Amino acid sequence: MKILITGSKGQLGNELQRCLSTMTAEIGSIPAEYKDAEVDAADADVLDITNKAAVDAWFNNNGPYDIVINGAAMTNVDGCETTEDVANTVNGQGPANLAQACETQGAKFVQVSTDYVFPGTESGDRVETDVVNPLSAYGHSKLLGEQNTAKYCSKYFIVRTAWLYGYVGHNFVKTMRKLGQSHNQITVVNDQLGNPTSANDLAYEILKIALTDNYGIYHCTNKGTCSWCDFATAIMEGLNLGCKVIPVTSEQYKEANPASADRPAFSSLKNEHLEKTIGDEMRTWQDALATYLKNLPELEG
Repeated sequence: MKILITGSKGQLGNELQRCLSTMTAEIGSIPAEYKDAEVDAADADVLDITNKAAVDAWFNNNGPYDIVINGAAMTNVDGCETTEDVANTVNGQGPANLAQACETQGAKFVQVSTDYVFPGTESGDRVETDVVNPLSAYGHSKLLGEQNTAKYCSKYFIVRTAWLYGYVGHNFVKTMRKLGQSHNQITVVNDQLGNPTSANDLAYEILKIALTDNYGIYHCTNKGTCSWCDFATAIMEGLNLGCKVIPVTSEQYKEANPASADRPAFSSLKNEHLEKTIGDEMRTWQDALATYLKNLPELEG
């Protein structure tokens, strides 16, 4: 088996490589089919997914691939507002280029997407068939990536996740840790709700999904819904930091940060397609966070 992981230096790319090299994840063992798999790990410094000629040349020179997992993305939600054209190129055209190359080689293609394709105005967890209507430039660009994936590749898996954190790179957990070590109190939004998700858990489920022929859209997040304020409080408590987390509304945050993007108020996802196919093994967000905080000193990069 030959696998390509793009965005290989990112949070998910790193966890995918860790899972494949150790054949284990925090949830459990990686399927035996991946034993001795040949893995090409490519980040933007060696493969520009927005350049179709470069993508085609890479596939011709290094393929054929059985599975391609695209972890490359522009994920700065606020930054996408001011550079929407760049966001659309990276998050929209990049997947189109990869999808076309996969179709040519008959490879399965996994495109990672986001809860931000939903407006977050409805109550209840979103399932894969619910209507999308993103609020932000980031959400629009990721939806474009979904549409191009489905348009150009017949063997596709679109995997929507949320509030992702991994051992390598920047994320909300590490930001809260840094603030908690230097502040007595901080303010965090309490009226935006979603699912904190471990990149290690996501990598495990993606690798299981990719072995199947159950193509289509999946939601894959850790179980349970919380606010950013709840999440921050759990981080402070888990790290035994005395920093007090004070809740604020999105409106108050927007007043203090007028250039920030609009975000869904309620974007909690339900892993319905997982449940109906391979089974949903994702942990609760609290259990996943506890493991992450315990392992962070050793695995952080």
